[in-house]
Amino acid sequence: MGHFTAVLSRIHSDGASPEAVNELFDAAYGDLKDLARHRLRSSGHHTLLDTTALVHESYLRFLKAGRVEVEDRARFMSYAARVMRSVIVDFVRRRSAERRGGGELHVTLDTEHENIAAREADFLKLDDALTELAAVDAQLVRITEMRFFAGLTVDEVAATLGLSPRTVAREWEKARMILRDAIAGD
Repeated sequence: MGHFTAVLSRIHSDGASPEAVNELFDAAYGDLKDLARHRLRSSGHHTLLDTTALVHESYLRFLKAGRVEVEDRARFMSYAARVMRSVIVDFVRRRSAERRGGGELHVTLDTEHENIAAREADFLKLDDALTELAAVDAQLVRITEMRFFAGLTVDEVAATLGLSPRTVAREWEKARMILRDAIAGD
């Protein structure tokens, strides 16, 4: 944790060069692998991505962005969760487009692939619901990203957002109910 904090402070003072982002990812690699593993495990493996591919694709997105604007580990992990969410959504959308195949007839003989397609569709519904929720209450989306995508505890989310743990727990429950209804409503 000390090395990560030192790298972050260097990035704040010197800027987010590709070398600094490399060092930040090296310092956080274990945490990012855990985050990706948690994300994929809790989602029921919505994609064919594995943890390493998800972390590496996220790293490429960080490099492409060219900047890292986070103050501490919790905010970095929250940002990483948001990036991982976008990686998964983009991957699922690409796979869905490929699966449709421009009108070709597809015959599925394997029910496992049907199950993956159904879970991917559920993930896209979740992403759409989060996008709609962001227009109404961005804080609920941030809490959901930190809890669901990053696997942060209520206390970690509370510290990051400057809220009480009780407020975070209440808002997390509210977000879960709203999202559950939005997904079921489709």
